[in-house]
Amino acid sequence: MSASPRHNRPALIALVMVAAPACLGLGWWQWERFESASGTGQNLGYALQWPLFAAFAVFAYFRFVRLETEATEDQPAPQARRAKTAAPHEIPAGILPERPSATREQDPVLAEYNRYLAELHAADIDEKVRAAGLDTGTTERSAG
Repeated sequence: MSASPRHNRPALIALVMVAAPACLGLGWWQWERFESASGTGQNLGYALQWPLFAAFAVFAYFRFVRLETEATEDQPAPQARRAKTAAPHEIPAGILPERPSATREQDPVLAEYNRYLAELHAADIDEKVRAAGLDTGTTERSAG
């Protein structure tokens, strides 16, 4: 193991030192609520969940420290890092599938349907213009 700089994270340590006891305290409070006359099964569930939250806070802290330590140990030297990024990497031909091309053939059924939709749209516009009281004789439009 190489001598890597240790990172001191006082805010993270303080967060864990506050969160874990707070979760345990809330678990104890829910346990007391469960044992009281008005306690329910929901209180029991919470009483069992809060200690798990406390354990997760501690686990997450140690996991974060370990991942941070591994990241600093695995970093290459600055010259090696520059040499790695100098050469661009290309994807070899034939690895990716070919992109399908759009066909230019016109489907006659689709073209007829599109004409029908354009006519419906034009009729709808005419109806709306007439309902608005506008003159339809001077209105020029394209419906498709």
